[in-house]
Amino acid sequence: MIILKSRAEIEKIKTSCLIVAEILESLIEHVVPGITTWELNAISEELASKKHAKPAFKGYHGYPFALCTSVNEQVVHGMPSKLRRLKEGDIISLDFGVVLDGYYGDGALTAPVGKITEEAAQLCTVTEQSLYEGISKAISGNRLSDISHAIQDYVENRGYSVVREFVGHGIGQQLHESPQIPNYGPPGRGLKLRPGMVLALEPMINAGGPDVEILEDKWTAVTLDRRLSAHFEHTIAITENGPEVLTRRENRFTNPNR
Repeated sequence: MIILKSRAEIEKIKTSCLIVAEILESLIEHVVPGITTWELNAISEELASKKHAKPAFKGYHGYPFALCTSVNEQVVHGMPSKLRRLKEGDIISLDFGVVLDGYYGDGALTAPVGKITEEAAQLCTVTEQSLYEGISKAISGNRLSDISHAIQDYVENRGYSVVREFVGHGIGQQLHESPQIPNYGPPGRGLKLRPGMVLALEPMINAGGPDVEILEDKWTAVTLDRRLSAHFEHTIAITENGPEVLTRRENRFTNPNR
């Protein structure tokens, strides 16, 4: 069932989303060679506490951390570890959410660790832009798969592949609501977009093939060919005036080598 949100509800979701955006921006400053993913998780929890918000992921289906930290070939749901110390040239997906006043916010970005390769930088740039290509189709009257197709078309035309196993989702009083939003598919299919829908769009894009596997921890998804993967996510609202990005951040990915 699709739950349409009132403007008052969207504002509550936006409040949570802005906290997510602010915390992600702060985490970028800590993404430096030598830091552990465990430390990044601790920082995210501390920042959420200061905002009187509860981390959305901690305890969700048994996930034990507030932050997902997916490094290099890890696609999503990477688990923070005291043993995983970031190195120069890594890329890391930071996926974070909070719940405040009963409403959720969710967002993700992929950040460079120091100087990265041109290949890694280009993957991140294409992945983030594919998210905005999808957002551009999140217009009342369009079909859900118009978003999916825009992402896939942009990515595959640039030689990258779209992960099929994980999708975007509705969001509101639950972290994951209907509908599911694949990052691939033909246009003009699925439900018609309407004002009041709130969606978390999150393309996960691989430098190599699209296939993934889950590691023994039952959470961490990695590329089957162990090539790099990138992940960006925004929570958006469908409005009569077009899509509103609720997790809007100041910084978009830039190539640190230039």
